[in-house]
Amino acid sequence: MTLQQSFENYIQQQQLFTKADKLLLAVSGGVDSVALCHLCHKAGYHFIIAHCNFQLRGAESERDEAFVKQLGHNYNAEVVVKHFDTETYATTNKLSIQVAARNLRYEWFKKLMNEKQLQYIATAHHADDAVETTLMNFFKGTGIAGLRSIQPKQPGLVRPLLFASKELIYSFATSEQLSWVEDSSNKTDKYSRNFFRHRIIPVVEEIYPQSIENIKDNISRFKEIEQLYQQAIAQHRKKLLVQNGSEWHIPVLKLQKTTPLDTVLYELTAPFGFTPQQVPDIKNLLKSDTGKYVASATHRIIKNRHWLIIASAIAGTAVTSIIEAGETVCYLEQQSLQLQQLPADGYKIKKENTIAAVDAKQLKFPLLVRSWKIGDYFYPLGMKKKKKLARFFIDQKLSKTAKEAIWVVVSDQRIVWVVGHRIDDRFKITAGTKEITELRLV
Repeated sequence: MTLQQSFENYIQQQQLFTKADKLLLAVSGGVDSVALCHLCHKAGYHFIIAHCNFQLRGAESERDEAFVKQLGHNYNAEVVVKHFDTETYATTNKLSIQVAARNLRYEWFKKLMNEKQLQYIATAHHADDAVETTLMNFFKGTGIAGLRSIQPKQPGLVRPLLFASKELIYSFATSEQLSWVEDSSNKTDKYSRNFFRHRIIPVVEEIYPQSIENIKDNISRFKEIEQLYQQAIAQHRKKLLVQNGSEWHIPVLKLQKTTPLDTVLYELTAPFGFTPQQVPDIKNLLKSDTGKYVASATHRIIKNRHWLIIASAIAGTAVTSIIEAGETVCYLEQQSLQLQQLPADGYKIKKENTIAAVDAKQLKFPLLVRSWKIGDYFYPLGMKKKKKLARFFIDQKLSKTAKEAIWVVVSDQRIVWVVGHRIDDRFKITAGTKEITELRLV
C-alpha cells in the first residue's frame, strides 16, 4: 500500500475530516509539511496554507516564507503569512522560545479558523514526533495522559500523518520529486526535542533495535489504558463529589475508604487548580480540625466536620461551613457559631446583635454558613417584601470592608440570618413557636 493510500485510509479510520471540510494546513516548508500539502492536494481535499515567520533565523526565515508562497502558487492554494516578534514575546511572558512559538502559532491559527470559516487545523506531526513526545513526557512526569502522546484528533485540530514514520515521509517526498527547505536549527541540540532525537533515541536503539516500534505500539495501548483510567475516575467523581450550588463537597469517610487514595484525590482536585505536590497536604485535612484548609490559586479545600468543601477562593463566593442536624458549633475563619435548642415558653429575645433566635420548626438541615454574595436577598425582620443584601447594606451605611466580612446562615436556599445584623422575617418567633434555635456568634 502506498503512502497516499495509507494516508486516505487513516483519515477515514480515525474520522479526521471529510472532503466537505476546508482545512488550514500549517506549512513550515520542511519535508513533513510539504508532504502533507502534496498528499492533501492529490486526495482532493480543500485547504489554505498558513505559514508562521517567527523571525528567529534571519535570512533563512525569509527564505522559508518565500518557498511556502511559491508552494501555494504551485497548488493554486491561498497562502496566509504572519510575522511574529517571538523573542520579545518569550521575554515578556517569561517563556522558552519553543513554548512562545507554539502559543503564538496556535493563537493565530484559531483566529484564521474563524475569519476563513475553516473546519480544522492540520499539522504534519508524524509517528516519530509521537515517540519523542512520549519519552519527553515520561521524564517530565506528566502521567498516563502524557504517555499516550500526540493524538490524531482534538477539537478543531487534526494530525493526518501521525501513522507514518519520518523515514516513510522522506521516501515519499523523494519519490514524488518534491522540493523542501531544511531548518538549520533542527541539526542542533539546543532544544529538548532535538536532544532526544539526536542523543537519547539513537543510544536506546543500539541496545533495543525494536524500541521505536515498541514505543509506537505502547502509545496505542496507553491511549486505551487512559480511556479505562478516565472511566474509573468518572465513577469515583460520581460517588464522591456532591455539588452544592457553585461548591463541591466530598464526604471524608467515603474518601478514606477509597483506593488508590492519592490518585483519586489528585484527580478530584486537579480541575480546581491543585497540584500533585499538594496531595499530602490535602490528605492531612482528612484527620485535621474543622476550619483547616489547603489553597490553590483559585480555590480552597476546607475541612468541615465530616466533609471536605471545595470552594472558590474569591471573596464573597465561598461556602465555608456546613451545619448538620444535631451539631452545636460551627467554626468560621476567626470565630465560631454556636447553636442551642431552647423551649419557646419563657424565652426572652436578646438584644445583642451577635445573637439570633429563630423558630426551630422553620429550619431545614443542613444549614450553610457562607460569605454573602451579589444577588443574595432576604426578607428583613418586620418586612413582607424581599430586599437585596447589597441594598440592605447601603441602608445600614456599611463600609466596603465591613460588607466583605459579613456571613449569612442559609436554610434550604433561604437566608435565615445576616449574621450580626438581622434575621429573615420568615424564620421569626411567633405565638405558635414551640422550640427556638438560638444562634450565637462567639
